[in-house]
Amino acid sequence: MSTRERFAEEEITKENHIFSRTRTTIESAFYGNNVVDVASVEQAYRLAEKSSATIVTNLPIIHTKELGLPDDAKMIVDNHGDVVGRTAKARRLIGSPESDDDKLDGVLREAIYSARSRKFYKTDVVVGLDEEFMLKAHLAIAEGFEVNLLSYMLNFQFLNDEYEKRYENSKQYDEGDIYLYADPSWHDAAYPDGLVIIDAKHNAAAVLGLRYFGELKKATLTLAWATAHRNGYAACHGGEKAFHFKDKDDKVFAFYGLSGSGKSTLTHAKHNGKFDITVLHDDAFVINRKDGSSVALEPSYFDKTNDYLPGTKETNYFTTVMNVGVTLDADGKKVLVTEDLRNGNGRTIKSRYASVNRVDREKAPITSIFWIMKDNSLPPVVKLEDPVTAATFGVTLATKRSTAENVAKTARDALVIEPFADPFRAYLLSEDYADFKELFENGVDCYIVNTADFNGRDIDKNLTLKILEDIATGADVWKPFGPLDNMSYMPLDGYALDFSDEEYKEELASRFEIRRDWIERYEETHPHAQLPEEITDCLNGMIKKIK
Repeated sequence: MSTRERFAEEEITKENHIFSRTRTTIESAFYGNNVVDVASVEQAYRLAEKSSATIVTNLPIIHTKELGLPDDAKMIVDNHGDVVGRTAKARRLIGSPESDDDKLDGVLREAIYSARSRKFYKTDVVVGLDEEFMLKAHLAIAEGFEVNLLSYMLNFQFLNDEYEKRYENSKQYDEGDIYLYADPSWHDAAYPDGLVIIDAKHNAAAVLGLRYFGELKKATLTLAWATAHRNGYAACHGGEKAFHFKDKDDKVFAFYGLSGSGKSTLTHAKHNGKFDITVLHDDAFVINRKDGSSVALEPSYFDKTNDYLPGTKETNYFTTVMNVGVTLDADGKKVLVTEDLRNGNGRTIKSRYASVNRVDREKAPITSIFWIMKDNSLPPVVKLEDPVTAATFGVTLATKRSTAENVAKTARDALVIEPFADPFRAYLLSEDYADFKELFENGVDCYIVNTADFNGRDIDKNLTLKILEDIATGADVWKPFGPLDNMSYMPLDGYALDFSDEEYKEELASRFEIRRDWIERYEETHPHAQLPEEITDCLNGMIKKIK
C-alpha cells in the first residue's frame, strides 16, 4: 500500500518520523465512541439527503452507478451564511517559525474534548489516481455537515473494491496516511475567522469553525502536495492537458493560475475537435521530476456554478451543490439558480464524466508550462528562454484574487503575487523554486500567457487558444522581447509591442520592480526562508536593460 496506517509495536515511539503530537491528537479522535464509520458513498448520500440543512432538488444525478450513488439520487444543495469562500488567514502551519505549536496543540485538544459528546462521521478516500502515487486520507466530520462528508467522498476517490485493490498494489512511500478532523461548529473568540491547523510533515490537519467545503479539499491537497514534494514530485495547483499526434511526440501543457485566471478554460478547451486531446485535471496534480509523467490527485471538479446557465450540458454532471439559489421551474420542480445571485462563488462537485477525454495519469513527459497572469504590461504570450527566468516568473506569478477567496473586494481587485499560483504550500518556497527549475533544466519550455488586456485591448480566450495550438503544432514564431535576451514574444495583430514608447518601458519596468520588491519583502519577513540570489539578480538585470 502507498502510505502507512498500521505499525508494529516497536515502531510506536516518538522517534518514528511519522508520528507527532499534532498527528497523534488528531488520529486519536477517530477512534472515539462518538465516531460512526461511513462505509459507502450511498450511505453518505442517504445521510446528506436526510440532513435538516439540505435542499433536495428534483434534478437527477447521472452516472450514479459509477459514482457509488443510489439510482434515485438527486442533486442536493447545502447553503452557508456570510462566508462562502476559503479563509487563508485561518491557516496555521505546525513547525513554522511563526507558529506557537504548544498553544495550537492545546487549542486542538480542547476542541476535540469539547466535541466528545457530539456525533462525528468518518470515512476513507484515496488521493492520487494512479499506482505510482496514491495516498490514503481519513476524514472525521461533525454531524450536521453530511453534505460536506458526501462532497469529500465524491471529490476524492472513495475506496471501493476496485480502488482497494489498486491501492494495495500501489507504490509504497514511507509516509503516514492523511488524517483530517473537521468541526465547523467550533468557536473560539480568539480565532474569529476559524482555525485550520496543518501539520504537513506528519500528514495531519484540523479544520475548526469553517463550513466551506473548499477548506476540507485544500487542507487535504496541502498534505498530499507536501508528501509529493518530499518524494520526487513537483506539486501543481493547476491544469494539464495533452495534444496527441500520430507523426510526432505528444505535447503536454500545464497551466498555473489562481481561481478565475482561466486555467480551467484553457485546460478543458476542445479546440473545435481539431486535435486528439486528453485532460489530466484542472486543479490538482503532481509531476514526476525525473521522468516528467503526471498523476491527477482527484477525479472530480470543484467547479463554479456561475459559469453554466440552467439546462446547459455541464449542469448535468453536478452532484452536490453549495451556496446557490433554488427556485421552481414551470412544472413546480426544485431547480438550481446557477448564477451568483444569492452570493458569490456558488460551487458544485462536478463528476469526472463531464470530460469524455479524462486520464488519471499522463505518461508522456511534460513539455510546456504556462504561467497565467493578469498583467497588462505583457503581450498575450511571452516565452521565457532559460531555467532561471522561467522559475523566477513562477515565483513572482502576478494575478488577481477571485470570489473563491474570503477577502475584501479591494484586495480582490489588486494585482498580487502568488508564487506558482499555490497559496497552499506547506514547505519552503525556495524548494518549490528548485523543483520547477529542475523541470526547466530538463528541457521543459516555459511561457507567460496574459489573460487580461494589453495596449487597452482585451485578450480574448480564442486568441489564447490559438496561441496554444500554434505552440503545439510548431507553428509558433517568436521575436526578441526588446532588449531582453531571456524573453521573446509572439507577434500578433492588434497587440503591437513598441519599445520606443518610453511610457510603456516605464510601465514594464515598474511591473518587474513590483516583483523584485515582493521578493525583497518576502525575505525580510521570512528570514528563515531566504530565496536564491539568482532570482533578484535576474529581475534587476531585466530592469536595468529596460531602463
